[in-house]
Amino acid sequence: MRFFAVAALSALFHFAVVAEPVEDFIPPRSVPKGFVTTRGSNFEVNGKPFYFVGANSYWLPLLTTQEDVENTFEEMQGAGIKVLRTWGFNAINGSELADAQKSGLTYYQIWNSTEWVLNDGPQGLHRLDNVVSTAGKYGIKVILAFTNNWAPSSMSTGLEALAKRMTFSILIRESYLHTAKRYVKTIVNRYKASPNIFAWELMNEARCLGDLPGGPSCVPGSGTLHTWYKQQADFVRSLDPHHLITTGGEGHFFWKKPVGFWFNGTFVSDYNFNGQAGEDFDADLSLKNIDFGTYHIYPQFWYPQLDTPGSNFTLKSWGLGWIKDHANAARRAGKPVILEEFGVSGLTNKTGVYPAWVDLALGTNHGLLHSGIMPWQFGMTGLKESGGNRLIKYADALIDGASPNDGFAIYKNQSAVWNVFTRAAQVQAAKSR
Repeated sequence: MRFFAVAALSALFHFAVVAEPVEDFIPPRSVPKGFVTTRGSNFEVNGKPFYFVGANSYWLPLLTTQEDVENTFEEMQGAGIKVLRTWGFNAINGSELADAQKSGLTYYQIWNSTEWVLNDGPQGLHRLDNVVSTAGKYGIKVILAFTNNWAPSSMSTGLEALAKRMTFSILIRESYLHTAKRYVKTIVNRYKASPNIFAWELMNEARCLGDLPGGPSCVPGSGTLHTWYKQQADFVRSLDPHHLITTGGEGHFFWKKPVGFWFNGTFVSDYNFNGQAGEDFDADLSLKNIDFGTYHIYPQFWYPQLDTPGSNFTLKSWGLGWIKDHANAARRAGKPVILEEFGVSGLTNKTGVYPAWVDLALGTNHGLLHSGIMPWQFGMTGLKESGGNRLIKYADALIDGASPNDGFAIYKNQSAVWNVFTRAAQVQAAKSR
């Protein structure tokens, strides 16, 4: 999904990125104590199976008080959550610095023209340090994403300015060497000894087309994103031989057989299956240093023209098919897969759809099995900083003690929805014994 935080790496995948050659690294068979590893289609920790219900919370590192951070993790722990997915990025332009310091905004990089400076301070990476360490205190492991496809505006980080000013060939080289490599290395080296890290995630929802125009080389069959995934995964593996690595992709397929739907008498090729997004889930999952697959589900927003009264299209049935497609792909690859983000808006939709999706994904009454699910997104009430009301940036805010809500947030007081996931967490915990 789209979020306010802007990644300093966010434009990289729009181009045919050329990286310095990196030697292939084969993940070791053994990892340090407490690290997550894989065995076939499952995860393990210390030789025991690890099944989980997780939580997405991009806003957790944005909190400014330890009390709110602790209370959020305590509520996650009480719900049975074992994995947190959050952002390892947030950059601002130099022109935003004064306002950021005044508002208390968390930021990890300050961009000035075509270069950035790391913020390794109490309003910067110290907050991410705290989230990672506090997660471990509550028995929760962290999936940390390096960057994001989505940005709030087309010119909000130094990379967009770089793209505007430099030639294509120079941009390719400079963007990789001076942003991705240096920042990723900083983050990986900072936490590579920590068992609190579940996995590194290359990018949230990489596509050929995002908030910046797609490059001409990123078209179905070009393999541009596939090559980028490989280069980045190999680079991260060279830095860290132990932690798992995944793409963070939405799970788009590139199937040769046409998949589509009829709309107003015209057959429409389906973006989720025709390779236009740039991903090829089957091929991407086969990469040696991609340890498990991820995919997302938002049919309500992917197919608005079909989700209408009288249509035979239903959110529930489409999602069930998408789950099966990814379970089958993971089985062919012999690797785990996580339903990493999913959401529908409206309480009736949630209570009608989520139980079926969760039941199928976790194999409660089926042969299909995912090791983990992570609904979008975890909601927290009772936050106290700034009296529970604070505009963070753009549309994100704490309101009456509640964490940001984009229509998908799941709060404890929404018991019918909340209980779907707490019951699933109990099932997953029983499998892990």
